[in-house]
Amino acid sequence: MNIPNSVNPRIVIIGGGFAGIALARKLKNKNVQVVLLDKHNYHNFQPLLYQVATGGLEAGSIAYPIRKVIQEYNDFYFRLTSVQEIDTKNQKIIAEIGELSYDYLIIATGSKTNYFGNKEIERNSMGMKTIPQSLNIRSLILENFEQAVLTTDVAERNSLINFVLVGGGPTGVELAGALAEMKKAILQKDYPDLDIDKMEINLIQSGDRILNTMSEKSSIAAEKFLDNLGVKIWKNVRVTNYDGRTITTNSDLTFETGTVIWTAGVQGALVAGLDAKSLVEKVERIRVNEYSQVIGYDNIFAIGDIALMENENYPQGHPMMAQPAMQQGKLLGKNIIKLIRKQPMEAFEYNDKGSMATIGRNKAVVDLPKYHFSGVFAWFVWMFVHLFSLIGFKNRAVVFLNWVYNYIRFDREGRLIIRPFKKKSFTTFTSDEV
Repeated sequence: MNIPNSVNPRIVIIGGGFAGIALARKLKNKNVQVVLLDKHNYHNFQPLLYQVATGGLEAGSIAYPIRKVIQEYNDFYFRLTSVQEIDTKNQKIIAEIGELSYDYLIIATGSKTNYFGNKEIERNSMGMKTIPQSLNIRSLILENFEQAVLTTDVAERNSLINFVLVGGGPTGVELAGALAEMKKAILQKDYPDLDIDKMEINLIQSGDRILNTMSEKSSIAAEKFLDNLGVKIWKNVRVTNYDGRTITTNSDLTFETGTVIWTAGVQGALVAGLDAKSLVEKVERIRVNEYSQVIGYDNIFAIGDIALMENENYPQGHPMMAQPAMQQGKLLGKNIIKLIRKQPMEAFEYNDKGSMATIGRNKAVVDLPKYHFSGVFAWFVWMFVHLFSLIGFKNRAVVFLNWVYNYIRFDREGRLIIRPFKKKSFTTFTSDEV
């Protein structure tokens, strides 16, 4: 990998997400050599991916170059690559571009969409965990409408403008709200020769309420907001298959649709090579202790979505969100330096600052440790928190100006088909980049 030798201990970080970047910042100029590896050369602000998918923001406004983050860090290197395996015996990682030894290894590979083993659903539906996936969704949505104005087959037209979102968590709820606002204010103007009232937005949730990780009060408020926007919510319904045309469920309920966006679950993005005792199979996460050390290893750590730290308050591990990831990254940066200096490390304690979701214009729900509220004020809180969580002043400024413009004009200028994503048939997708 053309990394020079150093008199300082070498710390290798796999992943430039929330956890990896938080850790990297804490290791700035700390008399260690740091090598950060990622398959993308940018940090992706995942909470706003749905706005890229629905034309509210351009991809560049939620991405930030990793090299720009670390450009003033001494003895700090970035390599663009995908890590294939960890050789724990010889203390090295094996990547597409070569091998690299480490003194300390941190796995911060994040998570990926969980299709629960259903290959047909995985093949025919759309995930939304990366910027390329969001751009594909945006193209497919717009291309479906372009195709709908051409077809004379009523059933096919209805299928093309019927959208099904599987999973009633924050991503599914926010995406449903954004699509509903597009239907209300934009699509009827863009496609006057289509009966936009026929467009359906269906949100399927396997449990008895949406936003089930938030308070019941927020869940009820979010459902009311979506209902007023015309979103159809189907609770206690589990999707069993999707062949590219028809969704089947565990009941008699079926959906004819050309677009299924799968937000029903996530699992860890594992790297091969760790002992099986360190892994949790069903969710593909890595067991760690209170210091983020991988069980069975002294110099290998895992943080963020990939890590599962079990304790009394979180028997299933911490929620797979940005907050725990950043907090773990910051603390581990301090702890590794303490470990090198042979000082006692500090145990991780998660400080839950709350959770939130936006359902659209002037509509959001916020859960704080002692307060739960919804509506316009919650919407402003959501915007403020997300705006200042972005990396880079330019990104914050661009996103803010976009939000102001969209609010005043009730418009989404980003509805452009930049990278075509076409369906050749109901079961075969083609794209210039998937």
